Amino acid sequence: MPQASKRTSVFGESVIRRMTRVANAHGAINLSQGFPDFDPPEALLKAAERAARHGPHQYAVTWGAPNFRQALARKQSRFMGLPLDPDAHFVVTCGSTEAMMAAMMTACNPGDKVIVFSPFYENYVADMILSGAEPVYVALRPPDFAFDTDELRRAFEQKPKALILCNPSNPSGKVFTREELLFIAKLAAEHDTFVITDEVYEHIIYAPHEHVYFAALPGMFERTISCSSLSKTYSITGWRLGYVIAPPEVIHSARKVHDFLTVGAAAPLQEAAVAGLELPESYYHELQAVYAEKRDVFLKYLDQAGLTYTKPQGAYYVMVDITEFGWNDDTAFCEWLAREAGVAAVPGSSFFREPVKHLIRFHFAKQTPTLQAAGERLLKLRERARGRGH
Repeated sequence: MPQASKRTSVFGESVIRRMTRVANAHGAINLSQGFPDFDPPEALLKAAERAARHGPHQYAVTWGAPNFRQALARKQSRFMGLPLDPDAHFVVTCGSTEAMMAAMMTACNPGDKVIVFSPFYENYVADMILSGAEPVYVALRPPDFAFDTDELRRAFEQKPKALILCNPSNPSGKVFTREELLFIAKLAAEHDTFVITDEVYEHIIYAPHEHVYFAALPGMFERTISCSSLSKTYSITGWRLGYVIAPPEVIHSARKVHDFLTVGAAAPLQEAAVAGLELPESYYHELQAVYAEKRDVFLKYLDQAGLTYTKPQGAYYVMVDITEFGWNDDTAFCEWLAREAGVAAVPGSSFFREPVKHLIRFHFAKQTPTLQAAGERLLKLRERARGRGH
């Protein structure tokens, strides 16, 4: 039979999604794939009921239903501090996964170089391979996940077409400071480089840290392709509603890519999601408070278990050091953890360009009883590890 394309042979399946299957197979508490086990806001649920009954049930405008784009523009203009035009600056996508793919294909030609910070969300490298782009890696060094300015400058000297910026960062929970972002902005301007941002955790930030939108920095809107989604903010990861924000000439190209990738996001879900975009300012403050409490609950168990970790500044992930357990294969450790301890995590090696085998990632976007149950199991981790001889 004919052979599949070479591009599909140079990256594997999603490790994150595979760990969900491992969790399901062993009945483990799934702290690997980052989705909540609680419902969206009530206003969204009621709006979804209305949309299911009354529609719309046919295609929306390819680049997003007008009322959805208008609500999104009002909300993002408020938070980003930019005068965003719903008709000129937006394309609505099937989740931020498609938003990032559309952004990459819009910005890059085959053979172009793209800077990506390591550790990185696993989709980015696959996006580059599928786009024909070449990654240039810059390390974010644990435990604080700061970058070396000289290393980043050398990466820009390779004349990249774009840089990918995940802020707040998955998997590390790092929130880039304004000073760090201004340094990136300076280099991007000097070398005429796009910055593609992934800001899906824009509203999940822990004091005293603050999220700074890269597109809102002086002179950066014209070279920024901002990608995000409603998934994390409103606990609707299964609705697959994402978006790209960019200057009109970039959006014109991104809409063409999007049109031929997916045609459009689900019309009834766009209709229902308007209710989320119109929630008051208090919702976002409450969201931060809820996630800060979840973080504190889970980190308290990690402290009691004597596990070493980097305290997340944003998002809902925490990187845990497993060096003391003596494993040289973090994937095997995570499979053992799900099978024997009943808690699923993601091996850190799936996020790093460097040969990192001593970190695993948990997420804490779960109800408090779920986190407590997982925490109680982790308290017995050393006992289980001793039973195996580690």
